Amino acid sequence: MEFVNYGPQALISELEPGAATKHTIPVIDRMMDLLRALEQRDSGMTISDLIGVLGQPRTTVYRILNTLQHHDMVRRDDAGAYHLGARLLTLASHVASRASDVDLAAIAQPFIDKLAAELGDGVKLSVIDNEGILVLAASQGRREYALTVAPGQRMPIHAGAASKLLLAYLEPEEQDRWISKPLSAFTSRTVTDPKRLRSELARIRRLGWAQDKGENAPSIHAYAAPIFTKAGKMVGAVSVPFLSGTEPARMEIIRMAAIETAAAISQAMPA
Repeated sequence: MEFVNYGPQALISELEPGAATKHTIPVIDRMMDLLRALEQRDSGMTISDLIGVLGQPRTTVYRILNTLQHHDMVRRDDAGAYHLGARLLTLASHVASRASDVDLAAIAQPFIDKLAAELGDGVKLSVIDNEGILVLAASQGRREYALTVAPGQRMPIHAGAASKLLLAYLEPEEQDRWISKPLSAFTSRTVTDPKRLRSELARIRRLGWAQDKGENAPSIHAYAAPIFTKAGKMVGAVSVPFLSGTEPARMEIIRMAAIETAAAISQAMPA
């Protein structure tokens, strides 16, 4: 039996020019080419589209799509077009959670699970990165009419309790960079005027929590509260969405519970 040397010299040789392509797996390369093609076409692509772009036989493209669909990495719509799948969003959320020395999702999950169990409503943990707002972790509620929440979702930067809260705690220059971009209106309650939005963000920082009164969808309201490191840096937001028409007393229970859970997570953050 021949033993392969994986010592330092062997590792160096693996990094020599040409080594990267020499030791790849062709079918995985084709799979990545397919995902890259779907990434660039928001409207989706049919098998014929993908055959034309990738230059691969129909059977090869079909087998790759079938495998990726089985793992929820792609999805097929009613018109027969393929899109990137929800599993990729979940994987992306784990990448974000490991982008720093602290795995915020792992620290926060027991707390948001407990909150979801106590309230019966879904609970989200959201962060802000270079692409905007990302739902990093979630816990499902068990109450009747509890809203479904899922990790990996991308949310608008300016609409929603968690989004506004995360935006409110950014440094002024970074905040200005986001606000200077076009702000879409999702409902009549979405704040799209930069001056009015800045005023709202300043108010959120004074209060220490944020509220959504139907900015993403008319029937969905929410409260959000910030998570801080021991050094006082805001790193995430706990939010609880609920249906409009919820009684004021119940809303106050949700608001206080979100604030208390965010504070508990902040206390659990490492020094």
